Amino acid sequence: MLEAEDRVGFHQTGHNSGVIHSGLYYRPGSHKARLTVSGRKELVSFCEAEGIPFDRCGKVVVATRDSELDALSELERRAQANGLVGVRRASLAELREIEPEVDGIEGLVVPEAGVVDYSRVAGRVAELLTEAGHPVLTGRRVGEISPTADGTVVTTEAGEPVTAGTVVACAGLHADRVARMAGLEPPVRIVPFRGEYFALTPERAGLVRALVYPVPDPRFPFLGVHFTRRIDGTVEVGPNAVLAAGRHHYRGVRPDLRELMRTVRGRD
Repeated sequence: MLEAEDRVGFHQTGHNSGVIHSGLYYRPGSHKARLTVSGRKELVSFCEAEGIPFDRCGKVVVATRDSELDALSELERRAQANGLVGVRRASLAELREIEPEVDGIEGLVVPEAGVVDYSRVAGRVAELLTEAGHPVLTGRRVGEISPTADGTVVTTEAGEPVTAGTVVACAGLHADRVARMAGLEPPVRIVPFRGEYFALTPERAGLVRALVYPVPDPRFPFLGVHFTRRIDGTVEVGPNAVLAAGRHHYRGVRPDLRELMRTVRGRD
């Protein structure tokens, strides 16, 4: 396994809210629905087996106006079709038994959602791979991918060749570039957007017990601004979505001019 950074989980794995998604939102029968539900179950089993802390805290999806009730009903239908257990409609009074500070008119209770530290999950996977005789080679950025008669040669930017019968590219933010290195022409190109979060002060963190989400607007590909109590007990609210001036532009406003020009031109 080749890892570009000096440790695993440095990029997308370590830059998310740590939510274990239930499979509530996705169209029944779709790959997203199937993989989210099966992946959640496998993730929970893995954490239990390896002693990785997680919290199946559940979440509430809160409608704040009548115009959101049809969308709430559709989420309930999808939850049932996707095989989620224990999802139920709840009045405001019932929601406040779970999250005393919420306000709205109605909602859904989703018991199977939770939180985990994905960096710890990735770190343990790397340890298990190494123990099984498959070391994780860190600091190896891919520079070239070349097919051969016997398989594929992946050459790092430092000129180190690695031969494999099969290459599985899990390149995250650079997945499209790695695919093109391998001679493929993916029909999509990654345009980096950054989600920004605020953290509640410790004095206010008690206002949120678990996960509190709005009813998503079907016109947009986002779940809306929500509250997340992370596995360490801190509470975040967000995200927004802003065009990032680089694929690794996690904070600040100073742009990566080379990355920005690549995005504007639409090519590497």
